[in-house]
Parts: sequence; C-alpha cells; structure tokens
Amino acid sequence: MNVDSSEVLVNVQATPNPNAWKYILNRPVLNEGKATYSSADEAAHNTLARSLFEIPGIRQVHFFQNVITVTYYFDVDAENLHANVISVIQTRMPAHNPNQTQKDEKKKARESLSPELQQIEEILDRTVRPGLQGDGGDITVLKLEDNKLYVYYEGACGTCQSATTGTLMAIESILRDEFSPQIEVLPIG
Repeated sequence: MNVDSSEVLVNVQATPNPNAWKYILNRPVLNEGKATYSSADEAAHNTLARSLFEIPGIRQVHFFQNVITVTYYFDVDAENLHANVISVIQTRMPAHNPNQTQKDEKKKARESLSPELQQIEEILDRTVRPGLQGDGGDITVLKLEDNKLYVYYEGACGTCQSATTGTLMAIESILRDEFSPQIEVLPIG
C-alpha cells in the first residue's frame, strides 16, 4: 500500500443543506465515479469512510472527485464535528486508495440501460448534476415505470428539504421539456 506523506489540505464549505458540509481536499478522494455510504456497515471495505462513521452524529458520507460530503444529525455540535472530520481525513487520507469504489450491485453500466434511461441520464448529466455536485450531492436514477422516474438523492441532497421540493420540481420541469411532458419524478429513500 502506498502512503502519501504530503500534507492533506482540507477546505470546509457549507451546502444548501444545513446538516451537511463539504470537505474539499487537495487530492482525489475517488478517481472515478462516486460513492455514498449510509452506515459503517456499508463502509466496511473503505477505511476512510468507516473511520468517518466512528465520529458521533454522522448520518451519511458521500465521496465524489476531491470532495467528501458529510451529512449529520441536527443535534450535533458542528464545530466539534468539523474538527473531528478534518482530523480523520488528514490521518486516513494518506493511505486512502482513490481507485476504490463502493460495491453496489444495484448500479448498472449505462450501456446496459434502456435507450430512455440513457437519454434521461444524458439530460441529468448536462443540466442537473453539475449543480447538485457543486452543492456536495448527486442523484441516482433507479428506474422508469409508466412515466414515473424513481430517483435517489445522495450526499448533501439526501436530507435536504429543497431536494424534495424546489429541486425536484426543477428536475421534473427539465425532463418534461426535454424528455416527456407526462414524466413524474419521485424520490425514494
């Protein structure tokens, strides 16, 4: 295992979700894709994510590029949480493997998706995901049935009230304009 001994720099930024913060690093957390963990058990194979769940009050951990988004319970002391998260990042990151991805049997390669879902993914990639990812979150398309698109919010978006109101309406509006006027977008989880 390679251990990088150079200093891990962390920039903390707020997200639109009052219970989620972005920790932007000076190195990649994931070289490819994204990973969301909702428990220490889900993060068992990833030392960095698992170590973050050892901090009391952590609700979800989301990795994307050089960003770690931590969602926490409303009654947690944010100042103490920040100090603990930064400490874990700085001590675990030098040994972290950015090529390690989350095991998730539900995810399919885009090539295996139906043409309709591929079109929806392209629309979301172009219009919605950049904003969500900029706020420390993301969206996963689960399925399309009878003009109902089922999605799962990740990272800061997972517990953000605007994700189920304004953001959801914006996504639905974009997809109605660019995909189908009858589509309805429903969040799961």
